[in-house]
This record gives sequence, C-alpha cells and structure tokens, in this order.
Amino acid sequence: MNQRVAPGPAAFGLMVLLCAVWGLQQVAIKFAVAEISPIMQAGLRSGLGAVLVFAWARWRGMGLFAADRSLRPGLLAGLLFGFEFVFIFVGVEHTTVSRMVVFLYTAPCFTVLGLHVFVPGERMGWRQGAGVLLAFAGLVLAFIDKAAGGSLLGDAFGVLAALFWAATTVLIRATALARVTATKVLLYQLVVSAAVMFPLSWLVGERGVGVLSAPTLWAMAYQIVVVAFISYLAWFWLLTRYLAGRLLVFSFLTPLFGVLFGMLLMNDQPSLHFFVAAAMVVGGIVLVNLPAKR
Repeated sequence: MNQRVAPGPAAFGLMVLLCAVWGLQQVAIKFAVAEISPIMQAGLRSGLGAVLVFAWARWRGMGLFAADRSLRPGLLAGLLFGFEFVFIFVGVEHTTVSRMVVFLYTAPCFTVLGLHVFVPGERMGWRQGAGVLLAFAGLVLAFIDKAAGGSLLGDAFGVLAALFWAATTVLIRATALARVTATKVLLYQLVVSAAVMFPLSWLVGERGVGVLSAPTLWAMAYQIVVVAFISYLAWFWLLTRYLAGRLLVFSFLTPLFGVLFGMLLMNDQPSLHFFVAAAMVVGGIVLVNLPAKR
C-alpha cells in the first residue's frame, strides 16, 4: 500500500476545482428541474453515472464481483445515498441554491457525531465538538432567517439530505465497505440509488421528462459526466495519494462556491443574517476537519 503524503500545490488546486464543481451542482439541478422532474432527474444522474463508472472500472481491469462481504452494507449505502439525493433534488425546488448548499454541507458535522458514536478510534476532540456546536448554531440562525426564496420545507429537506450523507459516510467507515475499493463503493451507491429513484418517481406521480432544451441537456451532462463520474473519481484518486485530513478541510469552500454561484446565476439574494449563518457553518466545518496536532 502506498504511503499517503501531504498534498502539494497541484493537489490543492485540484481540490479547489472540485469544490467549485460541487458548488455549481445545485445550480444545474435547479436549472434542469423545469423540464425533468426532480426524482427522475436524480435517477438519470445516478443510472447514467453508474454506466460510466462501470465502463471505466472494466477498462482498468478492476475486480468488482469478489466475495468481500460488502453486499449488504453496499445495498444499504446505496439506499442512504439515494434518499440523500431525493431530498436534494426535491428540496432545491422549494428553496434557493444558496440555502440548499449551506444546509447540505452541515453533513461533515453530523458525520463527526456519528463516527464518535459508532466507530472506535474516531472520538471527537474539543475542537471537533466546538465545530459541531458552531455549525449547528449557524444552522439555527439560517432556519430562522426569512431570506427571499427560502421555505421551511426546502430548508428541512437540505438538513435531511445532510443527515443521509453523514449516515452513508459512517456506514462506509464502520463496515466491510471500508476494505473495498472506492470505485466499488461508488458503484453500490449509484446503482442502488438509480434502482430506487425510477420507481419512486413513478409512485409519487412525477411528470417525468418533458421536451428537453439544449441548456437542460447541458445541465444533465454536467451532473452525470462532470460530477457523478469525473469529480468523484478524481476525489477518490486524491484520497489514495494524500492525507485525507488535509483534503477534507477544503470542504468549506463548496458552500462558499454554492452561495456565489446562486447569487451570480440564479439571482439569489441572501440576507446579512444568512451570510453570518453561512460563515458559522463554514467555521464549524473547518474546526471539524482540521487535522489533530501530534
């Protein structure tokens, strides 16, 4: 196994780019939802993303079907992943891009709490505890803020998505999924979530796919090719080469990019109170992810 090293300038640059890609994702979702209903859109993203990841894995000669006791936790991880994106895609219909991305990125703080409870050796220190409290205070402030374009339902769906994201991370760390390749874990999540989302879209009576314009096709291509395929594989590649703690601290950039893109592309107009709340959430993420001093 290769020894992981501290990231250098190239890795830092790639992380900034990935955070920008993930921050823009909410804009693409909200843009395409006018012509593709949200759960169906999420299913197409997962299903077509899975096809690309599977083709890439086979081209690389990766073994995906070994008996490694990962099937049950993998199916559960896919289910949690699916519900995360159902809440993101439906929630972004009812709130602004800026608010959704800030609520969603409270997930690292929920993850720290879950790891503290379920994974031995992942106990929370005082700095992580302070980060969780700061982020939750920002969450409360964001909820009570009456910024234009937000709604209690959409904001609540953002928090539920964060909880499902955190639960997925804890499950991966606490089960046999921690011992299989990241590509296989990603495939579990994409395949199972797609299998859940398509019938769910039909059951709730969504309109499905309408007449697609070129901008909507570009928005879907961005979600499938750039986000679900290229960005996730790039992220997993970084994790195989560099210290995870040094990379995770960059996660605070994603909500900042999300707010910026929401303002520039979707005409979001966050209030001063919301900016304060977002700063508190970002500060909490930084405290949670800072590597411990030796």
